[in-house]
Amino acid sequence: MTPADKQYATLKDVPRRIHIIGTGSIGKLVAHALRGIPDPPPVTLLFHRYNLLRAWERSDKVVTVQDGDFTVPRNGFDVELGPMVRRQYGQVLKPGSPDPGEYAVSNEPIHSLIVCTKTTRTLNALAGVKSRISKDTTICFLQNGMGMIDKVNEHLFPDEATRPQYLQGIVSHGAHSPLAKALEDPFFVVHAGHGTIALGAVPPRGAKADGHPPTPTGHGTDNTGEMNETQVNELQPTARYITRTLNRTPVLACVAFTPLELLQLQLEKLAVNSILNPLTALIDNCNGHILYNFAFTRTMRLMLAETSLVIRSLPELRGIPNVPNRFSAERLETLVVSVAHKTRKNISSMLADVRRGAQTEIEYINGYIVKRGEEMGIKAVVNYSIMQIVIGKGMMAQREYEDEVPVAGQGERANVNRQ
Repeated sequence: MTPADKQYATLKDVPRRIHIIGTGSIGKLVAHALRGIPDPPPVTLLFHRYNLLRAWERSDKVVTVQDGDFTVPRNGFDVELGPMVRRQYGQVLKPGSPDPGEYAVSNEPIHSLIVCTKTTRTLNALAGVKSRISKDTTICFLQNGMGMIDKVNEHLFPDEATRPQYLQGIVSHGAHSPLAKALEDPFFVVHAGHGTIALGAVPPRGAKADGHPPTPTGHGTDNTGEMNETQVNELQPTARYITRTLNRTPVLACVAFTPLELLQLQLEKLAVNSILNPLTALIDNCNGHILYNFAFTRTMRLMLAETSLVIRSLPELRGIPNVPNRFSAERLETLVVSVAHKTRKNISSMLADVRRGAQTEIEYINGYIVKRGEEMGIKAVVNYSIMQIVIGKGMMAQREYEDEVPVAGQGERANVNRQ
């Protein structure tokens, strides 16, 4: 058996089925890509709204991805309708119950789960399937922001002995569902920009990745921080299965990293998103409009000064070489300007949320910076102020939607596409 055969050999006693929560742009892209590989795994889409299930029943039961001039539909998906648990102020208001019928949620254990929902909806979505998740389950989060896993542990899995294994992915693919097309087919997505998925295991807060001295990785070093096969084999079986399955999906270009390098990659993306997302949401324009404007540059530098200080002070990165340079305010500004220039014609996900009156993820982006700063006695007042203004603008947009006069026939389509 060749090394490649060993690497991708079927793991014994590990069920092949992969469940996916969240059928937004990234969720559809991942599901479509998984069904496109040789000997694809069974994929179950977990719906949490009856309207979405009804749209699936009325459709051709395919997920379609448009990539340039090519449009590829794929079938073979199983679907389930799970209970959507309602929460308010951290308390469960209504446990929720699935609608009876062919697609009612099953009681079968979930072994491999990929979460692609917005961070603001993750707790509700996972609460509906909590009883099917065990310590042998691996949950792979493909989301923006940071701090979600801490919330999941606090509210859903407080007992470390029964807590599932976590993987975290950083997605740089560009995908969106045009509104006109989404009203017609909610299972259609445009793969607008090819990127990668940086994937890694998430150790418990405060735990060391291994017993060896930290090695410099990433920017400015010769070490990329990628996981080798020995490190992959040390993962829990279901975590190893998800990692290998995503790795053999060419479209996703998934690469496994060590926990330490993954954390630093997450923090880099967080720093970029903490500028682009809130500023574009406030000016109601695409990413490129924050460039070549000294007023925005001043604001950006004030925010990045706080972000840089918080990141460089994190206990998780203490003693790691190259952290002061990698997360200096000057380098973070270079990253922001570079991404803003490359995506200058795009609108951020936060701006899209504000425009449609949906809750934004800012509490897991700028809010994470503020929270971690407070833990170390650092007051990130500029980030806090920007966060509150964005939350306020989102509330204004939501009230405008609530004040609209409903038009017959439009409500159902709107509900299907609010994901």
